[in-house]
Amino acid sequence: MSYPGYPPAGYPPFPGYPPAGQESSFPPPGQYPYPSGFPPVGGGAYPPAPSSSYPGAGGYPAPGGYPAPGGYPGAPPPGGAPAYPGGQGFGAPPGGAGLSGYPQPPSQSYGVGPAQVPLPGGFPGGQMPSQYPGGQAPYPSQPAAMTQGVQGTVQPAANFDAMRDAEILRKAMKGFGTDEQAIVDVVASRSSDQRQKIKAAFKTMYGKDLIKDLKSELSGNMEELILALFMPSTYYDAWSLRNAMKGAGTQERVLIEILCTRTNQEIREIVRCYQSEFGRDLEKDIRSDTSGHFERLLVSMCQGNRDENQNVNHQLAQEDAQRLYQAGEGRLGTDESCFNMILATRSFPQLKATVEAYSRVANRDLLSSVAREFSGSVESGLKTILQCALNRPAFFAERLYYSMKGAGTDDSTLVRIVVTRSEIDLVQIKQMFSQMYQKTLGTMIASDTSGDYRKLLLAIVGQ
Repeated sequence: MSYPGYPPAGYPPFPGYPPAGQESSFPPPGQYPYPSGFPPVGGGAYPPAPSSSYPGAGGYPAPGGYPAPGGYPGAPPPGGAPAYPGGQGFGAPPGGAGLSGYPQPPSQSYGVGPAQVPLPGGFPGGQMPSQYPGGQAPYPSQPAAMTQGVQGTVQPAANFDAMRDAEILRKAMKGFGTDEQAIVDVVASRSSDQRQKIKAAFKTMYGKDLIKDLKSELSGNMEELILALFMPSTYYDAWSLRNAMKGAGTQERVLIEILCTRTNQEIREIVRCYQSEFGRDLEKDIRSDTSGHFERLLVSMCQGNRDENQNVNHQLAQEDAQRLYQAGEGRLGTDESCFNMILATRSFPQLKATVEAYSRVANRDLLSSVAREFSGSVESGLKTILQCALNRPAFFAERLYYSMKGAGTDDSTLVRIVVTRSEIDLVQIKQMFSQMYQKTLGTMIASDTSGDYRKLLLAIVGQ
Protein backbone atom coordinates (compact mmCIF):
# COMPACT_ATOMS: atom_id res chain seq x y z
CA MET A 1 0.00 0.00 0.00
CA SER A 2 1.42 3.37 -0.88
CA TYR A 3 1.31 6.43 1.34
CA PRO A 4 1.52 9.56 -0.81
CA GLY A 5 3.63 12.27 0.73
CA TYR A 6 4.95 10.05 3.52
CA PRO A 7 7.46 10.31 4.95
CA PRO A 8 7.71 14.06 4.47
CA ALA A 9 11.04 15.56 3.57
CA GLY A 10 13.22 16.48 6.49
CA TYR A 11 11.01 14.62 8.94
CA PRO A 12 11.04 13.81 11.90
CA PRO A 13 10.34 15.85 13.83
CA PHE A 14 7.89 18.53 12.78
CA PRO A 15 7.65 21.86 14.62
CA GLY A 16 5.95 21.88 17.95
CA TYR A 17 5.74 18.12 18.33
CA PRO A 18 5.75 16.64 20.85
CA PRO A 19 4.80 19.44 23.24
CA ALA A 20 7.66 20.59 25.45
CA GLY A 21 7.82 18.66 28.68
CA GLN A 22 5.46 15.94 27.45
CA GLU A 23 7.80 14.03 25.16
CA SER A 24 7.67 10.75 27.05
CA SER A 25 4.00 10.74 27.85
CA PHE A 26 1.77 12.26 25.22
CA PRO A 27 -1.06 12.97 25.63
CA PRO A 28 -1.29 13.45 29.42
CA PRO A 29 -3.12 10.50 31.02
CA GLY A 30 -6.66 11.06 32.13
CA GLN A 31 -7.47 13.99 29.89
CA TYR A 32 -8.00 12.27 26.58
CA PRO A 33 -11.62 12.69 25.50
CA TYR A 34 -11.71 10.12 22.63
CA PRO A 35 -12.62 8.76 18.90
CA SER A 36 -15.02 7.40 16.13
CA GLY A 37 -17.54 7.72 13.47
CA PHE A 38 -19.85 5.54 15.34
CA PRO A 39 -22.22 3.93 14.88
CA PRO A 40 -21.94 3.46 11.12
CA VAL A 41 -24.47 5.45 9.16
CA GLY A 42 -27.68 3.57 8.59
CA GLY A 43 -27.09 1.04 11.35
CA GLY A 44 -30.18 -0.78 12.49
CA ALA A 45 -31.51 -1.01 16.00
CA TYR A 46 -30.92 -3.86 18.38
CA PRO A 47 -33.58 -6.56 18.61
CA PRO A 48 -35.70 -6.81 21.77
CA ALA A 49 -33.91 -7.90 24.91
CA PRO A 50 -33.56 -11.67 25.31
CA SER A 51 -35.17 -13.22 28.32
CA SER A 52 -31.87 -14.35 29.79
CA SER A 53 -30.18 -11.84 32.06
CA TYR A 54 -26.69 -10.43 31.89
CA PRO A 55 -24.38 -12.46 34.16
CA GLY A 56 -24.89 -11.50 37.76
CA ALA A 57 -27.16 -8.61 36.94
CA GLY A 58 -30.55 -10.07 37.68
CA GLY A 59 -31.96 -8.73 34.42
CA TYR A 60 -31.51 -5.36 32.75
CA PRO A 61 -34.06 -2.79 31.74
CA ALA A 62 -34.05 -2.10 28.00
CA PRO A 63 -31.53 0.72 27.76
CA GLY A 64 -31.66 3.68 25.43
CA GLY A 65 -28.53 4.33 23.49
CA TYR A 66 -27.33 3.96 19.99
CA PRO A 67 -28.13 1.47 17.28
CA ALA A 68 -25.52 -0.99 16.11
CA PRO A 69 -24.87 -1.91 12.50
CA GLY A 70 -27.25 -4.56 11.33
CA GLY A 71 -28.65 -5.13 14.79
CA TYR A 72 -27.08 -6.86 17.75
CA PRO A 73 -26.70 -10.62 17.26
CA GLY A 74 -29.61 -12.51 18.77
CA ALA A 75 -27.56 -15.61 19.50
CA PRO A 76 -25.59 -15.84 22.72
CA PRO A 77 -21.89 -15.02 22.38
CA PRO A 78 -19.41 -17.90 22.10
CA GLY A 79 -18.69 -19.69 25.36
CA GLY A 80 -22.30 -20.09 26.36
CA ALA A 81 -22.64 -16.75 28.14
CA PRO A 82 -26.13 -15.26 27.92
CA ALA A 83 -26.61 -12.69 25.18
CA TYR A 84 -26.04 -9.07 26.06
CA PRO A 85 -29.42 -7.47 26.73
CA GLY A 86 -31.10 -5.75 23.84
CA GLY A 87 -32.22 -2.18 23.50
CA GLN A 88 -30.18 0.47 21.82
CA GLY A 89 -27.26 0.73 24.19
CA PHE A 90 -25.54 -0.75 27.20
CA GLY A 91 -27.83 -1.42 30.09
CA ALA A 92 -27.15 -1.22 33.78
CA PRO A 93 -28.95 -3.30 36.37
CA PRO A 94 -31.69 -1.67 38.36
CA GLY A 95 -31.53 -1.94 42.11
CA GLY A 96 -29.71 -0.84 45.17
CA ALA A 97 -26.15 -0.19 46.12
CA GLY A 98 -23.83 -0.49 43.21
CA LEU A 99 -23.36 -2.17 39.86
CA SER A 100 -22.43 -5.59 41.16
CA GLY A 101 -23.25 -7.21 37.82
CA TYR A 102 -21.27 -4.71 35.75
CA PRO A 103 -17.64 -5.04 36.84
CA GLN A 104 -15.81 -1.76 37.07
CA PRO A 105 -12.20 -1.47 35.88
CA PRO A 106 -9.68 -0.88 38.66
CA SER A 107 -7.27 2.03 38.56
CA GLN A 108 -4.25 -0.24 38.60
CA SER A 109 -3.01 -2.64 35.96
CA TYR A 110 -4.43 -6.12 35.66
CA GLY A 111 -3.24 -9.18 33.83
CA VAL A 112 -4.18 -10.08 30.31
CA GLY A 113 -6.27 -13.14 29.60
CA PRO A 114 -9.89 -14.12 29.46
CA ALA A 115 -10.70 -13.80 33.14
CA GLN A 116 -13.06 -10.96 33.99
CA VAL A 117 -12.43 -8.90 37.08
CA PRO A 118 -15.74 -8.32 38.86
CA LEU A 119 -15.18 -5.56 41.37
CA PRO A 120 -17.55 -3.98 43.81
CA GLY A 121 -18.26 -0.34 43.26
CA GLY A 122 -21.11 2.06 43.67
CA PHE A 123 -22.85 3.91 40.92
CA PRO A 124 -20.75 6.96 39.91
CA GLY A 125 -21.77 9.93 41.99
CA GLY A 126 -23.34 7.87 44.76
CA GLN A 127 -25.94 5.17 45.08
CA MET A 128 -27.71 4.15 41.94
CA PRO A 129 -31.37 5.16 41.78
CA SER A 130 -33.75 2.25 42.21
CA GLN A 131 -35.16 2.82 38.75
CA TYR A 132 -34.22 5.16 35.91
CA PRO A 133 -36.91 7.53 34.69
CA GLY A 134 -38.82 5.83 31.93
CA GLY A 135 -37.28 2.49 32.83
CA GLN A 136 -34.17 3.13 30.75
CA ALA A 137 -30.60 2.90 31.94
CA PRO A 138 -27.97 5.02 30.21
CA TYR A 139 -24.70 4.11 28.52
CA PRO A 140 -22.40 2.84 31.29
CA SER A 141 -20.59 5.63 33.09
CA GLN A 142 -16.85 5.56 33.38
CA PRO A 143 -15.79 5.18 37.02
CA ALA A 144 -13.56 7.89 38.44
CA ALA A 145 -10.90 5.24 39.11
CA MET A 146 -10.66 4.62 35.38
CA THR A 147 -10.26 8.26 34.36
CA GLN A 148 -7.53 8.75 36.95
CA GLY A 149 -5.65 5.53 36.26
CA VAL A 150 -5.82 5.08 32.50
CA GLN A 151 -2.87 3.27 31.05
CA GLY A 152 -1.52 1.88 27.84
CA THR A 153 -0.23 -1.59 27.01
CA VAL A 154 2.96 -0.10 25.53
CA GLN A 155 5.41 1.54 27.92
CA PRO A 156 8.79 3.14 27.08
CA ALA A 157 11.54 0.48 27.08
CA ALA A 158 14.10 0.65 29.87
CA ASN A 159 17.80 0.81 28.89
CA PHE A 160 16.75 2.06 25.47
CA ASP A 161 19.49 2.31 22.84
CA ALA A 162 18.29 3.79 19.52
CA MET A 163 21.49 2.85 17.65
CA ARG A 164 21.35 -0.75 18.80
CA ASP A 165 17.67 -1.00 17.72
CA ALA A 166 18.48 0.59 14.35
CA GLU A 167 21.19 -2.03 13.84
CA ILE A 168 18.77 -4.87 14.69
CA LEU A 169 16.26 -3.55 12.15
CA ARG A 170 18.98 -3.16 9.49
CA LYS A 171 20.10 -6.77 9.98
CA ALA A 172 16.47 -7.97 9.90
CA MET A 173 15.99 -6.41 6.45
CA LYS A 174 19.39 -7.20 4.92
CA GLY A 175 20.06 -10.08 2.56
CA PHE A 176 17.56 -12.70 1.49
CA GLY A 177 14.12 -12.53 3.07
CA THR A 178 13.17 -10.46 6.08
CA ASP A 179 13.31 -11.42 9.74
CA GLU A 180 9.82 -10.16 10.66
CA GLN A 181 10.05 -11.55 14.20
CA ALA A 182 13.03 -9.30 14.96
CA ILE A 183 11.09 -6.32 13.63
CA VAL A 184 8.04 -7.26 15.77
CA ASP A 185 10.21 -7.65 18.90
CA VAL A 186 11.70 -4.16 18.55
CA VAL A 187 8.71 -2.19 17.29
CA ALA A 188 6.07 -3.56 19.68
CA SER A 189 8.09 -2.89 22.82
CA ARG A 190 9.14 0.72 22.16
CA SER A 191 7.09 3.86 22.78
CA SER A 192 6.20 6.19 19.92
CA ASP A 193 8.85 8.67 21.08
CA GLN A 194 11.50 5.92 21.11
CA ARG A 195 10.49 4.82 17.58
CA GLN A 196 11.14 8.37 16.33
CA LYS A 197 14.66 8.17 17.82
CA ILE A 198 15.27 4.80 16.13
CA LYS A 199 14.20 6.33 12.80
CA ALA A 200 16.64 9.24 13.27
CA ALA A 201 19.49 6.92 14.36
CA PHE A 202 18.92 4.68 11.31
CA LYS A 203 19.35 7.62 8.92
CA THR A 204 22.44 8.84 10.78
CA MET A 205 24.08 5.39 10.79
CA TYR A 206 23.21 4.15 7.30
CA GLY A 207 22.26 7.25 5.29
CA LYS A 208 18.97 5.57 4.40
CA ASP A 209 15.35 6.16 5.33
CA LEU A 210 14.04 3.47 7.65
CA ILE A 211 10.44 3.86 6.45
CA LYS A 212 11.42 3.42 2.79
CA ASP A 213 13.43 0.30 3.69
CA LEU A 214 10.51 -1.14 5.68
CA LYS A 215 8.06 -0.36 2.86
CA SER A 216 10.23 -2.24 0.38
CA GLU A 217 10.27 -5.30 2.66
CA LEU A 218 6.64 -5.37 3.84
CA SER A 219 3.20 -5.27 2.25
CA GLY A 220 -0.53 -5.16 2.99
CA ASN A 221 -1.80 -4.86 6.55
CA MET A 222 1.64 -5.46 8.09
CA GLU A 223 3.01 -2.50 6.13
CA GLU A 224 0.11 -0.27 7.21
CA LEU A 225 0.57 -1.24 10.87
CA ILE A 226 4.35 -0.67 10.86
CA LEU A 227 4.00 2.71 9.13
CA ALA A 228 1.31 3.76 11.63
CA LEU A 229 3.62 2.83 14.52
CA PHE A 230 6.48 4.90 13.09
CA MET A 231 4.36 8.01 12.52
CA PRO A 232 4.31 10.45 15.46
CA SER A 233 0.81 10.56 16.98
CA THR A 234 -0.14 14.00 15.66
CA TYR A 235 1.12 13.24 12.17
CA TYR A 236 -0.80 9.94 12.14
CA ASP A 237 -4.04 11.75 13.04
CA ALA A 238 -3.44 14.42 10.39
CA TRP A 239 -2.53 11.77 7.80
CA SER A 240 -5.68 9.74 8.67
CA LEU A 241 -7.87 12.84 8.21
CA ARG A 242 -6.25 13.67 4.87
CA ASN A 243 -6.63 10.07 3.71
CA ALA A 244 -10.33 10.09 4.73
CA MET A 245 -11.09 13.13 2.55
CA LYS A 246 -8.95 12.78 -0.56
CA GLY A 247 -10.25 11.13 -3.69
CA ALA A 248 -13.84 10.14 -4.33
CA GLY A 249 -16.08 9.86 -1.29
CA THR A 250 -15.38 10.71 2.32
CA GLN A 251 -14.82 8.39 5.29
CA GLU A 252 -17.07 10.26 7.72
CA ARG A 253 -16.45 7.81 10.54
CA VAL A 254 -12.71 8.55 10.54
CA LEU A 255 -13.40 12.32 10.73
CA ILE A 256 -15.75 11.74 13.67
CA GLU A 257 -13.41 9.32 15.44
CA ILE A 258 -10.56 11.82 15.48
CA LEU A 259 -12.18 15.27 15.64
CA CYS A 260 -14.91 14.47 18.18
CA THR A 261 -12.55 12.90 20.71
CA ARG A 262 -9.19 14.66 20.97
CA THR A 263 -8.20 17.29 23.53
CA ASN A 264 -7.98 20.97 22.56
CA GLN A 265 -4.18 20.85 22.46
CA GLU A 266 -4.17 17.75 20.26
CA ILE A 267 -6.69 19.24 17.82
CA ARG A 268 -4.70 22.46 17.47
CA GLU A 269 -1.52 20.47 16.81
CA ILE A 270 -3.34 18.31 14.23
CA VAL A 271 -4.55 21.48 12.45
CA ARG A 272 -0.97 22.88 12.40
CA CYS A 273 0.52 19.58 11.25
CA TYR A 274 -2.11 19.20 8.50
CA GLN A 275 -1.12 22.62 7.16
CA SER A 276 2.65 22.13 7.44
CA GLU A 277 2.81 18.57 6.09
CA PHE A 278 0.12 18.63 3.40
CA GLY A 279 -0.01 22.36 2.64
CA ARG A 280 -3.76 22.39 3.17
CA ASP A 281 -6.26 24.01 5.54
CA LEU A 282 -8.14 21.34 7.51
CA GLU A 283 -11.25 23.47 8.04
CA LYS A 284 -11.48 24.26 4.30
CA ASP A 285 -11.14 20.57 3.42
CA ILE A 286 -13.91 19.71 5.90
CA ARG A 287 -16.18 22.39 4.42
CA SER A 288 -15.64 21.12 0.88
CA ASP A 289 -16.12 17.45 1.83
CA THR A 290 -19.12 17.65 4.19
CA SER A 291 -22.32 19.70 4.42
CA GLY A 292 -25.19 20.80 6.63
CA HIS A 293 -25.29 20.14 10.36
CA PHE A 294 -22.50 17.56 10.12
CA GLU A 295 -20.18 20.14 8.54
CA ARG A 296 -21.00 22.63 11.31
CA LEU A 297 -20.30 20.04 14.02
CA LEU A 298 -16.88 19.16 12.55
CA VAL A 299 -15.95 22.82 12.05
CA SER A 300 -16.84 23.41 15.73
CA MET A 301 -14.66 20.45 16.71
CA CYS A 302 -11.59 21.56 14.77
CA GLN A 303 -11.47 24.91 16.63
CA GLY A 304 -10.05 23.05 19.66
CA ASN A 305 -11.95 25.34 22.04
CA ARG A 306 -13.96 22.93 24.21
CA ASP A 307 -14.11 23.90 27.90
CA GLU A 308 -11.66 21.60 29.70
CA ASN A 309 -12.44 22.60 33.27
CA GLN A 310 -12.87 19.36 35.24
CA ASN A 311 -15.27 20.90 37.77
CA VAL A 312 -18.97 20.25 37.20
CA ASN A 313 -21.59 22.99 37.45
CA HIS A 314 -24.77 21.07 38.33
CA GLN A 315 -26.98 24.13 37.88
CA LEU A 316 -25.67 24.53 34.33
CA ALA A 317 -26.16 20.79 33.69
CA GLN A 318 -29.82 21.17 34.71
CA GLU A 319 -30.26 24.24 32.47
CA ASP A 320 -28.54 22.53 29.50
CA ALA A 321 -30.70 19.43 29.95
CA GLN A 322 -33.79 21.64 29.85
CA ARG A 323 -32.48 23.46 26.75
CA LEU A 324 -31.77 20.18 24.95
CA TYR A 325 -35.23 18.87 25.81
CA GLN A 326 -36.87 22.05 24.50
CA ALA A 327 -34.70 21.86 21.35
CA GLY A 328 -35.67 18.27 20.59
CA GLU A 329 -38.22 16.08 22.33
CA GLY A 330 -40.15 19.09 23.68
CA ARG A 331 -40.99 20.62 20.29
CA LEU A 332 -42.05 19.81 16.77
CA GLY A 333 -38.87 19.58 14.73
CA THR A 334 -35.34 19.97 16.11
CA ASP A 335 -33.20 23.00 16.94
CA GLU A 336 -29.92 21.47 15.76
CA SER A 337 -27.82 24.53 16.64
CA CYS A 338 -28.68 24.13 20.35
CA PHE A 339 -27.37 20.53 20.35
CA ASN A 340 -24.25 21.65 18.46
CA MET A 341 -23.56 24.51 20.87
CA ILE A 342 -23.84 22.45 24.07
CA LEU A 343 -22.09 19.30 22.82
CA ALA A 344 -19.26 21.25 21.15
CA THR A 345 -18.43 23.59 24.04
CA ARG A 346 -19.05 21.82 27.37
CA SER A 347 -16.33 19.79 29.06
CA PHE A 348 -16.71 16.02 29.10
CA PRO A 349 -17.39 15.83 32.87
CA GLN A 350 -20.00 18.59 32.41
CA LEU A 351 -21.66 16.67 29.57
CA LYS A 352 -21.79 13.56 31.76
CA ALA A 353 -23.71 15.55 34.38
CA THR A 354 -25.99 16.94 31.65
CA VAL A 355 -26.79 13.39 30.46
CA GLU A 356 -27.78 12.44 34.02
CA ALA A 357 -29.91 15.60 34.42
CA TYR A 358 -31.58 15.01 31.04
CA SER A 359 -32.89 11.58 32.07
CA ARG A 360 -34.71 13.30 34.96
CA VAL A 361 -36.02 16.19 32.83
CA ALA A 362 -37.12 14.23 29.76
CA ASN A 363 -37.90 10.80 31.23
CA ARG A 364 -35.69 9.49 28.44
CA ASP A 365 -31.97 9.02 28.00
CA LEU A 366 -30.16 11.65 25.89
CA LEU A 367 -28.52 9.14 23.53
CA SER A 368 -31.90 7.76 22.50
CA SER A 369 -33.25 11.31 22.08
CA VAL A 370 -30.34 12.11 19.73
CA ALA A 371 -31.19 8.93 17.77
CA ARG A 372 -34.81 10.10 17.44
CA GLU A 373 -33.97 13.68 16.46
CA PHE A 374 -30.99 13.16 14.13
CA SER A 375 -29.79 10.72 11.49
CA GLY A 376 -26.71 9.90 9.46
CA SER A 377 -23.27 11.33 10.20
CA VAL A 378 -24.40 14.16 12.49
CA GLU A 379 -26.19 11.60 14.69
CA SER A 380 -22.98 9.52 14.81
CA GLY A 381 -20.90 12.58 15.69
CA LEU A 382 -23.19 13.79 18.51
CA LYS A 383 -23.41 10.27 19.97
CA THR A 384 -19.64 9.86 19.83
CA ILE A 385 -19.20 12.99 21.96
CA LEU A 386 -21.77 11.75 24.51
CA GLN A 387 -20.40 8.20 24.60
CA CYS A 388 -16.87 9.46 25.21
CA ALA A 389 -18.13 11.72 28.01
CA LEU A 390 -19.76 8.69 29.66
CA ASN A 391 -17.25 5.89 29.06
CA ARG A 392 -14.50 6.28 26.49
CA PRO A 393 -13.00 2.77 26.87
CA ALA A 394 -16.44 1.19 26.27
CA PHE A 395 -16.79 3.32 23.12
CA PHE A 396 -13.46 2.10 21.74
CA ALA A 397 -14.15 -1.49 22.74
CA GLU A 398 -17.31 -1.35 20.67
CA ARG A 399 -15.52 0.21 17.69
CA LEU A 400 -12.92 -2.56 17.82
CA TYR A 401 -15.61 -5.24 18.08
CA TYR A 402 -17.44 -4.00 14.99
CA SER A 403 -14.18 -3.63 13.03
CA MET A 404 -13.83 -7.44 13.29
CA LYS A 405 -17.39 -8.72 13.59
CA GLY A 406 -18.95 -10.50 10.62
CA ALA A 407 -17.41 -11.17 7.23
CA GLY A 408 -14.14 -9.38 6.56
CA THR A 409 -12.18 -7.05 8.83
CA ASP A 410 -11.99 -3.25 8.78
CA ASP A 411 -8.21 -3.35 9.18
CA SER A 412 -7.69 0.42 8.97
CA THR A 413 -9.98 0.98 11.99
CA LEU A 414 -8.40 -1.92 13.88
CA VAL A 415 -4.88 -0.59 13.25
CA ARG A 416 -5.81 3.04 13.99
CA ILE A 417 -7.45 2.33 17.35
CA VAL A 418 -4.85 -0.17 18.55
CA VAL A 419 -1.99 2.18 17.62
CA THR A 420 -3.53 5.45 18.87
CA ARG A 421 -4.72 3.97 22.19
CA SER A 422 -1.70 1.73 22.87
CA GLU A 423 0.02 4.28 25.12
CA ILE A 424 -3.13 5.84 26.58
CA ASP A 425 -5.92 3.51 27.75
CA LEU A 426 -5.72 0.20 25.87
CA VAL A 427 -5.58 -1.63 29.22
CA GLN A 428 -9.03 -0.26 30.12
CA ILE A 429 -10.38 -0.84 26.60
CA LYS A 430 -9.35 -4.51 26.85
CA GLN A 431 -11.20 -4.91 30.12
CA MET A 432 -14.37 -3.27 28.81
CA PHE A 433 -14.13 -5.50 25.73
CA SER A 434 -14.08 -8.65 27.90
CA GLN A 435 -17.04 -7.46 29.95
CA MET A 436 -19.14 -6.46 26.95
CA TYR A 437 -18.48 -9.41 24.65
CA GLN A 438 -17.45 -12.31 26.96
CA LYS A 439 -14.23 -12.77 25.01
CA THR A 440 -10.88 -11.02 25.13
CA LEU A 441 -9.73 -8.52 22.53
CA GLY A 442 -6.67 -10.72 21.92
CA THR A 443 -8.86 -13.76 21.19
CA MET A 444 -10.86 -11.86 18.59
CA ILE A 445 -7.74 -10.36 16.96
CA ALA A 446 -6.13 -13.83 16.84
CA SER A 447 -9.14 -15.34 15.08
CA ASP A 448 -9.55 -12.43 12.64
CA THR A 449 -5.96 -11.82 11.51
CA SER A 450 -2.96 -13.91 10.49
CA GLY A 451 0.80 -14.07 10.08
CA ASP A 452 3.20 -11.35 11.20
CA TYR A 453 0.34 -8.82 11.19
CA ARG A 454 -1.40 -10.88 13.89
CA LYS A 455 1.87 -11.32 15.86
CA LEU A 456 2.54 -7.58 15.90
CA LEU A 457 -1.05 -6.63 16.82
CA LEU A 458 -1.09 -9.16 19.69
CA ALA A 459 2.31 -7.95 20.90
CA ILE A 460 1.00 -4.36 21.07
CA VAL A 461 -2.26 -5.41 22.73
CA GLY A 462 -0.17 -7.35 25.27
CA GLN A 463 -1.66 -10.76 24.64
